[in-house]
Amino acid sequence: MGIYLSTPKTEKFSEDGQNDRLAYGLSSMQGWRATMEDAHAALPDLDHRTSFFGVYDGHGGKVVAKFCAKYLHTQVLKNEAYSAGDLGASVQKAFFRMDEMMRGQRGWRELAVLGDKINKFTGMIEGLIWSPRGGEVNDQVDDWAFEEGPHSDFSGPTSGCTSCVAIIRNNQLIVANAGDSRCVLSRKGQAYNLSRDHKPELEVERERILKAGGFIHAGRVNGSLNLARAIGDMEFKQNKFLPAEKQIVTANPDINTVDLCDDDDFIVIACDGIWDCMSSQQLVDFINEHINTESSLSKVCERVLDRCLAPSTAGGEGCDNMTMILVQFKKPINPNSDGAEQSSKPAQSVEETEIKEIHVD
Repeated sequence: MGIYLSTPKTEKFSEDGQNDRLAYGLSSMQGWRATMEDAHAALPDLDHRTSFFGVYDGHGGKVVAKFCAKYLHTQVLKNEAYSAGDLGASVQKAFFRMDEMMRGQRGWRELAVLGDKINKFTGMIEGLIWSPRGGEVNDQVDDWAFEEGPHSDFSGPTSGCTSCVAIIRNNQLIVANAGDSRCVLSRKGQAYNLSRDHKPELEVERERILKAGGFIHAGRVNGSLNLARAIGDMEFKQNKFLPAEKQIVTANPDINTVDLCDDDDFIVIACDGIWDCMSSQQLVDFINEHINTESSLSKVCERVLDRCLAPSTAGGEGCDNMTMILVQFKKPINPNSDGAEQSSKPAQSVEETEIKEIHVD
């Protein structure tokens, strides 16, 4: 459960932004936790027609979440599937790419800097000694695997993070999720889950865990991790006879694609520190109560964080780090650039097809 502070840190990092298609607000708060292990990315203009938003909830440390916030969207852009228009494939490959990039000398060095384990001067000296280009880092994809040094055999971090990402292009929304952060769409005030919480007791997760040689005890993978999918957590990804998607814990995201229409008001992406305290519908209702009266979308997010913060650590719920991104669509929602008509197909909630959400009332 981690170590709690005697009084919560309620200072918030908040931000607002917009373009001609959408507006967003976000806020994050450390709360009762001894450290802040959440990270996020908000890029309304990933390119001229695409927006990217992601929430990364770290466990066992902050470094993997910070690494994903820095690099995951860049790998989406670099993948050839992205330029071909296949956003789902590009983001799926980017999730797996995070695990690959965190191995070896370059991966170790990047994580060390993000974790503040070495200062900038030390990091620079290490780069000059061990980087094949005398400290100058070329961010070409293949360079990561070939940088040499004393940590060349580094197998990756034992800590990890969830990753819930939403990519919006024209009237198409792609949600990729690994872990128990969640993306929810509000359509005419109705909450639709666009991601599934990857808990070990889910049948599809349980089956993979057992086949890979793991076990589940007290709702935790190998008695340790209460998630079945995550980026990082390399100790659960050591079976050399299995591909990455079949390891005990996998970074393989569920991908859900929705055609947006003018009935869609907003999406919210948040870590489990929020969902432990409010159901999807409760959060959508709360946002709708305040979205037209607050001065900004980030103020709405701040209200949610304050609403979820527990008065003490006695109950557990409301004591986690909290991060939330609220994305509001501007009307009319533009159809595809090729002039195709907007789809009127309703958003299909993940829970409608595969899993029932457990509401916390």
